[in-house]
Amino acid sequence: MSAPASPLAASLAVAPLVVAVDGPAGSGKSSVCRESARRLRFGYLDTGAAYRALTWFAIERGCDLDDAATIVALLPTFIAEYRISQSPDERWVRVGETDVSEHIRDTAISGEVWRVSRVPEARSALTALFRSTMAETAAAGIIAEGRDITTVVATDAPVRILMTADEAVRIARRAGEKAGEAASAVAESVSARDARDAKVTNFTEAADGVTVLDTTRLDFEQSVEEFLRIVASAPGSHQTTAPSLAAAPSALSDTTTRRSHDD
Repeated sequence: MSAPASPLAASLAVAPLVVAVDGPAGSGKSSVCRESARRLRFGYLDTGAAYRALTWFAIERGCDLDDAATIVALLPTFIAEYRISQSPDERWVRVGETDVSEHIRDTAISGEVWRVSRVPEARSALTALFRSTMAETAAAGIIAEGRDITTVVATDAPVRILMTADEAVRIARRAGEKAGEAASAVAESVSARDARDAKVTNFTEAADGVTVLDTTRLDFEQSVEEFLRIVASAPGSHQTTAPSLAAAPSALSDTTTRRSHDD
C-alpha cells in the first residue's frame, strides 16, 4: 500500500506541482531537494545526471567530444534508452540495460560533461526530455534540480528557486565531501566548474519570479525548512502547511538532518 499523501501534496490540483531549482555547485541543491522530496512525497529529478549519462554514452562509443555532429547523432538512441529513478531514496540511472549510476560520477566523466552540455542540440533534446518527465510524473509533484532549470527548462513552474551560497562556503562544503582531496584542488575545481557553466547558462542571478534561497548561514535542516516554506507558499498550496511540513519527520533516520549539504 502506498504512503498517504502529505498535507501539501493532498492540497494540489491534479497536475503535478513542479518545483524548479537552480544554483551553483556546493549550494546544497541535491541534498536539500532530495530531503524535501521525501517529506513532500514528491518525485525528484536530477537533470545533471542526463548530461553525465550522455557524456558516458559518447565516451563508451569512442566519440570525439569536441565534434558536435557526433554528439548530435547519438541523441535519438540515447533519449530512447535513458531512464532515471524519480525516487529520492532509490538513486539509479540506466542507459539501455546498463546501470550507469556509479560510472557517471567518476571524475573522468565529471571533467568532460561541459563538452557535451555546450552542444545546443544536446541541450534542446534533454530539455524536451526533462519537460516530458516532469509533466508525466505519477507523483503529486516533482522537484527538478540542475543548471538552467529556472530560466530555460521550466520557466513556467509554479515554484522556481535559485539556491546559492558564498563561494568560500561552497568550497568548504565541497572539501568536506571530498575527504583526502587538497583544499586548493577543491577550490580550483569549484571555480573551474562555475566558469564552464557560466558560458552556457546564468546560474548566479535570479530571473524574474525566481525566489533566492541563500544557504550561506543555514545548516542542512534550516535549508530544508526554508525550502519547504517556499514551496508551501506556492499557488495551489496552503501556506498554513509550512510549519507542519518543516516539523515533519524525515522518512530517513535522524542522521539525515545532520548530513552536510551536497550538490
